[in-house]
Amino acid sequence: MSVHLVGGGFTPTGDPEVTGVFLAEAAARAAGSGRIVPRIGVLLVVADDVPSEGFRAEYPASLRAVAACEPVVTVLVAGERFAPAVLTDIDGLVIGGGLTPAYLAAVDDIVEEIRLLVADGLPYLGFSAGAMIAADRAVIGGWRINGVPVCPEATAEGLDEVTIAEGLGLVDLAVDVHAAQWGTLGRLVAATEAGMVDGGVAIDEGTVLIVADEGFAVHGAGSVWQVLDEPAGVIVGILGA
Repeated sequence: MSVHLVGGGFTPTGDPEVTGVFLAEAAARAAGSGRIVPRIGVLLVVADDVPSEGFRAEYPASLRAVAACEPVVTVLVAGERFAPAVLTDIDGLVIGGGLTPAYLAAVDDIVEEIRLLVADGLPYLGFSAGAMIAADRAVIGGWRINGVPVCPEATAEGLDEVTIAEGLGLVDLAVDVHAAQWGTLGRLVAATEAGMVDGGVAIDEGTVLIVADEGFAVHGAGSVWQVLDEPAGVIVGILGA
């Protein structure tokens, strides 16, 4: 099974290129348990109506539009924490988008169980914030480093200085999202140059990076930008398009 990192952006009618492999993996895991329709745990954290009520209703529907599944949605208000019960009897886990620091705080009590389940083969899909917190060392927001702007202030996630925190540890590279759409590639480049992270990936909307033991794959409408910290300096390239 794999870790699926989505850079944000979705259509209510579903996007098979982005979620199809994840749902197929969940279906395979469900079949191993004798279940025909996979149960997908969907965890959402709302801060000031972000993600919006429309997203909260339409995103689970977009999964069903791609393949038969039963989204089991749990919505918390920022400041609350998910209980371990949200991980019971599921065949795949989605952590959604919104305010990244709020998501990281909300999963604090279930981090170890998520790691164990994914290590045991539970497919994981991180959408936007859920992709960012999947990292070992997670970029959770901010728009300046030492007071110098490195990305648009609107992408700051409520933080001033770029902030790195311990994430879920599902992948060993830093992740940023909405790369082409929000201009966040600069944040990852600057964080790498400053030695805050050892490089990583910035993922466009409508695009998924699938990380598995046997390698990686990129699907969707956009690109995955790879940032490498090399002796000669920081190097940026396209991992996939």
